[in-house]
Amino acid sequence: MLRASIRFALLLLCIAGWSVSALSVAVDRPLEDPAQEARARAIHKQLRCLVCQNQSIEDSNAALARDLRVLVRDRILAGDTDQAAIRYIVERYGDWVLLKPPVKAGTIFLWAGPAVILMLAIVLIALWYRRRGGPAGRTVEPLSLDEQNRLKDLLGDGDRS
Repeated sequence: MLRASIRFALLLLCIAGWSVSALSVAVDRPLEDPAQEARARAIHKQLRCLVCQNQSIEDSNAALARDLRVLVRDRILAGDTDQAAIRYIVERYGDWVLLKPPVKAGTIFLWAGPAVILMLAIVLIALWYRRRGGPAGRTVEPLSLDEQNRLKDLLGDGDRS
């Protein structure tokens, strides 16, 4: 009985050890030259994670972001300048991969879109408010004498003699 308990405990420890290694995150291997690694990290902060879309590849744990970080490091090791490494990534993934896309014909909606949507919302709200007849545009007709008497009766304010 004791031997079976010990074997079972050892089996549980082995399973626990394997499950911890399954949850581990792959860590990027930094470049040996600190100056090159600093350049790579600066480039990582300029590129968008295509999976997360709101994070840079520096901050993302997605597999594609890790692949892009490795690709940037490879380009730096190949002797590319920062701009050449960024251009290499943009050629393959488009301007969308940049956290701050350049202003040009293809990206003008990214820059002007929020302002256009805001102006459109203001116009639609103004039209809705005008059509609804805002407080200044409404005229309220007074109650007729019959309506006033009926209201008094309903509220119990009428003279009941």
